[in-house]
Amino acid sequence: MRSLRDGQRHDRSVHRRHRGATRGLALDLGSSRTRAWVPGRGLVTETCEDPGEHGRGRPVRRGRIVDPDSCGRLLARIADRALGDDREDALIVVSHPVLAGPAHRAATRDMLRALGPCDVIVLDSARAAAACAGPGDGGPLLVLDVGAELTEATLLVDGLVRDARLAETGLSDLAPGEPPAAVVRAVLDMVMAMWRQDRHGAMLGALRRGPLLAGGGALRPDVTNRIALRLGVPVRCADDPATTVVRGAGIVLSSVLRHAEPALPGRIR
Repeated sequence: MRSLRDGQRHDRSVHRRHRGATRGLALDLGSSRTRAWVPGRGLVTETCEDPGEHGRGRPVRRGRIVDPDSCGRLLARIADRALGDDREDALIVVSHPVLAGPAHRAATRDMLRALGPCDVIVLDSARAAAACAGPGDGGPLLVLDVGAELTEATLLVDGLVRDARLAETGLSDLAPGEPPAAVVRAVLDMVMAMWRQDRHGAMLGALRRGPLLAGGGALRPDVTNRIALRLGVPVRCADDPATTVVRGAGIVLSSVLRHAEPALPGRIR
């Protein structure tokens, strides 16, 4: 299990405006598939893998880009379909695991900028999920994202990451028909670790209002029911949880394109 101390805090700088952008694309580079969202059009593509030069494979594993060339080709195809050839007025918002380090964020940004003259915002998945399905009142929110190869627990306060944990285990690690005990245990371990280190009562407030569940795990009643039972609190599943992150990235994108106040406080990098 990795913790926030192994990652980087989001600072509280003012969100800068991306001048000249009039259209854009939101991306969620997941371990099992890459989803793309365009404001006004919705989900435009959902790609499981890139054929590559030597057979089929996945360019993202455990939240990391393991095959940059294959990932670049995949993103190029998506950008061509969603934005066309001329991208000078385009903005791309891409999500990343909440504990992705600066090297990962920089590599992702550089890969997207290589697609053409477009601007890029790199946004963590927890704040994207909150932008889509969170209450939006700035109160403490616990986001539990159970994906194919990663399980994340993130405590948000005033829209900023207060604490986070990540376990490199997910639904794809379960054998067919196997109960999700390992995934649920990972969630409980992370939540309890965050509880022990919380000195301000934010975790208590977040648990009282109910954790927000996102990712493919939120589609499985055996996962959601076990988490609710073991935590002793009701949980709230996002609407269409498998696309919550990319839709949240799309909401942030729309906010920037409208030159409105940012959907989230702090700097979105």
